[in-house]
Amino acid sequence: MELLTADDPSTIGDYRLLRRLGAGGMGRVYLGRTAGGRTVAVKAVRPELADDPEFRARFRQEVSAARRVGGRWTAPVLDADTDGPRPWVATGYIAGPSLGAAVHAGGPLPTASVHALGARLAEALEQVHALGLVHRDVKPSNVLLTLDGPRLIDFGVARALDAAAALTRSGYVVGSPGFMSPEQAAGSPVGPAGDVFALGAVLAFAATGTAPFGEGVSAAVLLYRVLHEEPDLRGLDGDLRETVTACLAKDPADRPGPTELRARLAPGAAAVGPGTGLPGPLAAAVGRAAVELLDLEADTPSDRPSAMPAVADRAPTELDGGPVATAATGATAALGRRNRRWRWAVTAVAAVPLLGVVLFPQVQQLWQSDRGDTSPPGTDSSAQALPRAFVGTWKGTITTKVVPLPSTFTATFTAGRTGEDVGRTSNASAFSDTVCRGVLTLVSVEAGAVTLQERPEGPQPGCTGVPEKQTYTVLDGGARLHVSVTGAQLGTDPEGDLAKQ
Repeated sequence: MELLTADDPSTIGDYRLLRRLGAGGMGRVYLGRTAGGRTVAVKAVRPELADDPEFRARFRQEVSAARRVGGRWTAPVLDADTDGPRPWVATGYIAGPSLGAAVHAGGPLPTASVHALGARLAEALEQVHALGLVHRDVKPSNVLLTLDGPRLIDFGVARALDAAAALTRSGYVVGSPGFMSPEQAAGSPVGPAGDVFALGAVLAFAATGTAPFGEGVSAAVLLYRVLHEEPDLRGLDGDLRETVTACLAKDPADRPGPTELRARLAPGAAAVGPGTGLPGPLAAAVGRAAVELLDLEADTPSDRPSAMPAVADRAPTELDGGPVATAATGATAALGRRNRRWRWAVTAVAAVPLLGVVLFPQVQQLWQSDRGDTSPPGTDSSAQALPRAFVGTWKGTITTKVVPLPSTFTATFTAGRTGEDVGRTSNASAFSDTVCRGVLTLVSVEAGAVTLQERPEGPQPGCTGVPEKQTYTVLDGGARLHVSVTGAQLGTDPEGDLAKQ
């Protein structure tokens, strides 16, 4: 979420806007609230699109289709204005992370959880297809995880089957290349079997942490693989592998329907019992996110920052109905450069500190001894020294922002100046034996805080190797440090408090 900026409205329709959730090809998405206190997602169309009669017709149809789907397995449409100067639609807000964010932050889901997820999404597709609709963009960022089951969102690309050709421009492909079916990739008519193919790819991702046709390559490469190559299903075995393989058949006629798919997955789903089907730590995090949402209030106009440039990453509730194929996106990043795996047996969930607003005291006396020209002969007198208060070892728990999952973080500092290596870090996941290590270079020194650039300490299996920037702020007169990490990806950068050892 982001604060509203000066160019954002404070209300849309009868909804008071609280935050920005994201932006996409069709417009902006806001978190809003009704006068009665219900939290909603309000999707406002870009002004230039509002002047396009073809777009107006498509948007009107998409809202109508989403109303028909209902709200058991989706975000229900609550209100809409499809004919006003700037069209918008309000849906129920789902307080849970996307599947993509959860897997990238915490690793693959247990097999039984994947069975439960698939069975419930297959039921959602049964409902959608029974109405004569096809979703056309089933992917991890369009699956939100809640305590009462997954939700399949963003029907911005859903179409009534008999009108799909009329409202889709010739030569364009709707969907996400790594998860679309071969017939969709080829630009051919897409029916319910296309959604089944996409769901198979989603289940492979949930079980292995990797999309079956790869990641980090161009859309053209992904489309070629979908059309001509077999999926990479390493890490899948048994009944789940057989089921996913059937879903990913190149010929639509060879794929199971949603009803058959649900029947195949049901026996494995029974192992999770009547609960959420999510691993214990993730279920706890989802519950906390829902509670925190209740306390969220709107920022006043004086609190709003000026307009900022749009970012490339988009929230899971993006308005993504444009005709151009895009790679699967969303707030998905690995915490602390780890590829972590969920613990299957969780007997107790440790409390994770909720990270709120922190007041940073100005402890100038801790820094004065390191100010001024104290440079040794032959050194750059403009370089700043790491304050002596930081020297030593600090340890604590840091937690991701999107999916609040903890890890044990240790930082050890030695004396040095800006541009020099002054420390090392280790980050140990609470959900695996992986420990990722880094080297810290001092970037800047300010009153009460230092900024350092971390780089991975050599090749480390299970760690992403992505450089990160870290800021350490003094708390409690120097007894603790607050660390915030940026550079993983938007929305998942971790933070937490460290104590001196």
